[in-house]
Amino acid sequence: METKRPNTEDSKTKVILRWDEVHKALLEVFPPIESSRIKVYGVPKNGMILTVFLPDGYVACSEPEQADIILDDLIDSGRTMGQYKEKYPDKPFMVLFDKRNKPDLGWIVFPWEGVDDPNDLVVRQIEMMGEDPTREGLLRTPERVVKSWEYLYSGYNKDPAEYLKTVFTSERTDEMIILKNIEFYSTCEHHLLPFFGRVHIGYIPKDGRVVGVSKLARAVECYSRRMQIQERLTSQIATAIDNKLEPEGVGVVVEAQHLCMMARGVEKQNSVMTTSAMYGAFREKPETRSEFLNRIS
Repeated sequence: METKRPNTEDSKTKVILRWDEVHKALLEVFPPIESSRIKVYGVPKNGMILTVFLPDGYVACSEPEQADIILDDLIDSGRTMGQYKEKYPDKPFMVLFDKRNKPDLGWIVFPWEGVDDPNDLVVRQIEMMGEDPTREGLLRTPERVVKSWEYLYSGYNKDPAEYLKTVFTSERTDEMIILKNIEFYSTCEHHLLPFFGRVHIGYIPKDGRVVGVSKLARAVECYSRRMQIQERLTSQIATAIDNKLEPEGVGVVVEAQHLCMMARGVEKQNSVMTTSAMYGAFREKPETRSEFLNRIS
């Protein structure tokens, strides 16, 4: 089984399956049997492809109502299985791979799926929107979108801790250090729409340990260039600084606008969401927290 692993530790493995591995997994789910003709319905489209390779004793059928068993390639969120189980509660739902039992399995690529042409994904999206991907204005859109993804989600290929590992020693270290108005752009993982705003960071050094000011902004960039929710983004930034610098305290405040609220849904264009994470003195001492909040306001 060939695998490709991204550079960051928290990114999951891409598993590229071979045909023999698919066949082996299929035999584990459907051991050959004699005489019987058990009808199997393959969930479009990967489940349908799998039915071509069913061993002796099983036969593919074209409608789920006719089937004894429903087959799919994998369970990820469980949404597809839930839909079929609700409609056909008496029919077993079988899969080759269940990510619920192997949460670290990551992205599985089957042999019949394209590995090196993400442009096809964009073409399908354009078609689903009701547009014609062969229209002149859209001919180069897929490659432009894929190129933009490389930048917008570049945080998956970077480790924020690398920017914070170079620590300097300063003589005057008992005062609060603040970097505010760090612009960021991220993507809401719920609707794949942008959210953007500013990050404010403050920390009180311990034993003279400080980090270059640009490194704080780099850490923000790494975490924001991923699919995110604002609450987690805030916590990740604060935790990274706390772990690497071990300061007396650290505070992070994020203010952002979300296009999932501005352009759709409730359509509140002027709404701003504020989140915070406070550790050490910033959480334990009200006067420290107040000083930080006053200085970033």
